[in-house]
Amino acid sequence: MPTHPIEHVAWSRPESQRDGTVLVVALHGRGSDESSMIGLAQYLPDRITVAAPRGPVSLGGGSTWFENRGIGRPIEESILATTQAIFTWLDDVAGRHTGVVILGFSGGTAMGGGLLLAEPRRFVGAVLLSGTLPWDAGFDTSDGRLDGLPLFWSIDPEEDVIPRDLVERSEQWLRTTSGANLEEHQYPGIGHAMSIEQMGDVSSFVERLP
Repeated sequence: MPTHPIEHVAWSRPESQRDGTVLVVALHGRGSDESSMIGLAQYLPDRITVAAPRGPVSLGGGSTWFENRGIGRPIEESILATTQAIFTWLDDVAGRHTGVVILGFSGGTAMGGGLLLAEPRRFVGAVLLSGTLPWDAGFDTSDGRLDGLPLFWSIDPEEDVIPRDLVERSEQWLRTTSGANLEEHQYPGIGHAMSIEQMGDVSSFVERLP
C-alpha cells in the first residue's frame, strides 16, 4: 500500500513564532479534517504550538489516517504507511521545538497510539481521547514499550462509538504492562466528543511536561 505524504497542516502560530515551543501534533477523527483540531490551541498553554495535519486518506467529504476493517481496527499496511508519512513530516518540522506531544481524538487516538508504539522516544508525552490503541496492526506492544512516557487517557465510560472490547484492551495494557506514566480521566455524559472541562485537564497535563 503506497505511502501518502502529509500535505495539509494547520498551524496555531506563524512560522516566525514557533522556535522553542512545544509542538502538539493534533490528530483528528475519522471523516474529519484539521479544522476540527486546530482550535484546541486556545485551551492549551502559551508555550505550545499546535500543528493539525490532515489525514492522507480521503473518506467521503473528509479524511482519515488509515483504511480499516471496522471501527478502531486499522488495516496494518495502511496505518504503517501513514506512520512513516507522519515521521517523515516530523523529521522536517520537529527540530525547532523543545519537544513533541501527540494529541489524538477518536481515529486520531488510534493513529497517535501507533506513532507512540512505533517510536516512543520521539515524544515527551501523549494525550489520547475517546479511542483505542491500534491492536493487531503490526506495532510493538511488548511489556514496558512506553516506559516512563507521560500519557493522558480519557473517555466517557458510557460512549458507544469505539467498541468496548478495544477500549478495555487498551486500558488494561496501559494500566498494567505498558510502562507509561498514566493519567486516567473519565467524563461521563460527554459522549464521543471533547469538553471544556476535559481540555482544562489536558492543558494542566501538558503544562507539567518537560
